[in-house]
Amino acid sequence: MDNATPGVPQRQHSLPMPWAFIIVIGAAVMVVAAKVQIPFWPVPMTLHTMAVMGFAVAFGPRIAVSIFITYLAAGAAGLPVFSGSPERGIGLAYMAGPTGGYLLGYLVASWLVGTLAAGKGFICRVGAMLVGMIPIYAMGVAWLAIYVPASQLLATGIAPFLLGDLVKIGIVAASSIAFPISILWRWSNRK
Repeated sequence: MDNATPGVPQRQHSLPMPWAFIIVIGAAVMVVAAKVQIPFWPVPMTLHTMAVMGFAVAFGPRIAVSIFITYLAAGAAGLPVFSGSPERGIGLAYMAGPTGGYLLGYLVASWLVGTLAAGKGFICRVGAMLVGMIPIYAMGVAWLAIYVPASQLLATGIAPFLLGDLVKIGIVAASSIAFPISILWRWSNRK
């Protein structure tokens, strides 16, 4: 029996309850990825890249973006979820600091990588992750320019992290062979 009232549109939930749980767990994993870090100045190297790429490849753009937005919302609310927090600040003040552009870049990369890798094979997933590095570095360095002289941007905003990020992409790519990520992607996009 249909409980719909004639003439009144029915509200569709955008995500079923299990996905809400996965998004919260994913945001918690993102916090752990932020806290595991290798010290550099002015932006610490973390496992953010690996988590962002992993979620995007595994779950597609919708879930990956939802995870990262949940993570950003927790940080904006003042929870010490970001790398270097609470020591380097919390909330919106931290987000406006040197790492703010990288955080925005991760959000864009969550969507871009998830979209490009959706249902694709190994080579396309690796390519999607490499393309996903473009908005991370572009937005990160653009924002970092507020804090670092232009002559030092490459040396402080990209060079220290490039090899590490490539290794992280390699780990996600290897994991996608060992664990059939495409099954997760198909399951996450079923109607």
